[in-house]
Formats: sequence, structure tokens, C-alpha cells
Amino acid sequence: MSLNIVILAAGMGKRMQSDLPKVLHTLAGKPMLAHVIDSARQLEPSRIVVVVGHGAEKVKAAFANIDVIEFALQQPQHGTGHAVQQAVPFLVGGDTPADTTLVLYGDVPLVQASTLQRLLAAREQGVAVLTETLADPAGYGRIIRNEAGHVTRIVEHKDANDTERQVNEVNTGILAAPTGQLKNWLGRITNNNSQGEYYLTDIIALAVQDSVTVSAAQPASPWETLGVNSRIQQAQLERAWQAEQAKRLLEAGVTLADPARFDLRGTLKCGRDVFIDVGCVFEGHVELADGVHIGPHCVVRDVKLGAGTRVEAFSHLHDAVAAEQAVIGPYARLRPGTQLGANAHVGNFVELKKTILGANSKANHLSYLGDAQIGQRVNIGAGTITCNYDGVNKFQTVIEDDVFIGSDTQLVAPVTVHKGATLAAGTTLVREAPADTLTLTPKKQESKQNWQRPVKKA
Repeated sequence: MSLNIVILAAGMGKRMQSDLPKVLHTLAGKPMLAHVIDSARQLEPSRIVVVVGHGAEKVKAAFANIDVIEFALQQPQHGTGHAVQQAVPFLVGGDTPADTTLVLYGDVPLVQASTLQRLLAAREQGVAVLTETLADPAGYGRIIRNEAGHVTRIVEHKDANDTERQVNEVNTGILAAPTGQLKNWLGRITNNNSQGEYYLTDIIALAVQDSVTVSAAQPASPWETLGVNSRIQQAQLERAWQAEQAKRLLEAGVTLADPARFDLRGTLKCGRDVFIDVGCVFEGHVELADGVHIGPHCVVRDVKLGAGTRVEAFSHLHDAVAAEQAVIGPYARLRPGTQLGANAHVGNFVELKKTILGANSKANHLSYLGDAQIGQRVNIGAGTITCNYDGVNKFQTVIEDDVFIGSDTQLVAPVTVHKGATLAAGTTLVREAPADTLTLTPKKQESKQNWQRPVKKA
């Protein structure tokens, strides 16, 4: 059996008021089309065909690294049936009844793989359409069934009569059909309708004419089939999806201070008794071990935090790792390549980049530590800076175990502070500091008796 998945992504999206193709607008931090492709790939298809049109080159460029995808061009656009016709040359199989083509939409981003599996199971009887029952079906194509309950046709809203418009079961546009017969039906549809377009839904009546059973399946959640045609719909679907992700975390035992003020734009793996305060944003892949506490309004991206670690308010963590019981923030910034040892402390307005801060070491105030390797039980005083950049190249600072760095110290890399050394406050270190020794750069203090403070000129 072969499975083709056709994703329609050719529309302009005029109501988005944007130069960006509609399917590249984001939902939960990634393009809508990426969500559809992710669900499609879970089905392990033989081929994915993305039908592009407006902004075709931008769409192709965004997904050029996915091998299983082929791109078909629909130019100009004459309806959904016409779009699928453009994909026909790329479809594999069709010689056996089991060969299947599934049609999805790039602007209906949240359909889940489990729902598609149910649709494919229903397709084993012939053709299957994904339907939804709505209290207000206005604007949607209606599902028309016979007395036996079988689907006989789909009528678009503009073409429906008064009786048909009373039907609450609507077409989502998503369907699965036998590949060989789908090709035949696509060649038989016409544009004899109010829009002058080739409707994909017309294949349903053709299937019935050919005595093929048409079944239906419905999604597990209503948000799965919601489409995006405007910024308002985009924002509404964003909140619906964030609410769903929050619900899943709550069910897994995570405490969210307010599920309505939570954003996940990637994947979040949590241990037991994790607490997440309001206004936090998680991006990329984040792992939080048991007992991790995330304070309010933090941004956490591609981070792994050990058990019992606390991240205080307004901290920004990116591509960093912390061992157990670390304390970060408030107002801390961990940049890519940062590694914190067990019980390390990074305090307010401290920035680390490509730096290892060893176990039980502390940098509690107002410091920049870049390209540094810092040992255990080190104390970094307020205002300390590693001067790691000469305008062209980066250099490393090495601070060994049990070092004390006084406040307002500048370490001009490359430089090493050996084990047990102490640097006095205000030191500018340009050579290595010996072990177990006090190093300072003397400064002469003067007091001028006759000096007068400047006054503002009138």
C-alpha cells in the first residue's frame, strides 16, 4: 500500500494583509504549514506533495530540507479540485484499491495525526471525509446524506438551497480517497458552479455514481479543523492551541500558575512537581527535571534544567544547561553554550555566554562572563567582566577552583586565575594570577584640597 499526502498551500491570504505567504505565518512559533507537515510525517507516507502558488519560492525555500516533499505549482488558482489536479503527476501508486491519497490544507494547521489515522481507517470502505458538526454552519459546505446515513454529496454554501443550509454537519475539506479512482474523478469534475471553480468536493458525487461508499470521520477536538484566513483567526487559534498544550501539561502533573498566560512554541518535557509561573514562553526543546521552579515572565529556549533548579523572574535562557539545585535570576541571561554546575548561582543582571560555571560557584550581581571556564566554589564579585573580544577574535578566561574575584574586576583574555587565588576589587588582570595569592593592580588615591565642583552656567 502507498500513501500520498497532498497539502494545498497555494492561497494568497489577502485578509492577512501581509507580503508573507499565508501558510508561512506562524502558530506556536512555527509556520502553519510546518504543523501540517509534522502531522503528515507521523503517518509515514510514501510521498508528501505540497501544492504552492502565491509566494511559491518562499514556501519551497522554507521546506527545502525535507526529502519526502515534492512541490507542485498551481498557477493560476482555479479551486481546490484544480489544485489537487496539479499534484497528480507526483502521486505514487494507484494500481491497488489500498493505495490512498490524503488531502490536507496548509492553513488548517492543527489537525492531529490520531484524527488522520481514524480518517484513513474509515477510508478502507471507499472514500472518507472529515466532517464537523457546527451550531452555526454558515459559509461551510454541507454534508448531504441519504436515508441510510451514507454521504452522497457535499454542497458548497453558495450553491446550497434553503433546506440544505439547515444541515449542521459541514465539510472540513480534508478527505482520503483511493489514488487510482481519485485521478479518474479529478478528470471528470467541472467548474459549473457559482464560483466558476473546480471543487474537490465534487468527487464525492462522482464516487457515489461509481457505487463507491463514502464514509465520514470527525476530529477529537473542534480546534483541529479550524482554518486561518485572517490575523484575528490566527490569534484565536493560537490561544486555542496554547490552552490545549496547557491542559496536557496540567494533566501530566505540571503546575501552571495561570494556564491562560502560558506559551509553548516547541516541546516541553517536565518531571514531577514542576511549577511554571505566569507569562513564561518556552521555545525549541526544553527539559525541566523534577521540582524545577520557573518564575514569572521568563523566556526559556532549548534549555535543560536539573532537579530543583530555580529560575527567578524575567530571566532569559537560551541553549543552556544547568545541573541540580542551580539558582538563576532574577533578570539573568544565559546565552548559548552556558553550563551551570550543581548549586551554582547566577544572579540579577548577570550574563553568561559560552561559559562553564562550576558547582557551588556564584556570580550574583551585575557581571558579564563570556568564553570562560570557571571551576568550583568560585565567587565572582559584582561588576566583573571577562574581556574576551579584541574586535576580531574571541579568547578564553580560565578561573580554577576556590578563587575569589573582587568587585569591578576586568579579566583580559586569554588569562588564567589559578586555584585559590584572590583578585582585589578593581583589578585589571592581564597576566595569570598565581595560586593562593592576592593579586591587585595598585592605584594611587589623591585628594585635592582646592578643587571646586563645576557649576552650571547661567
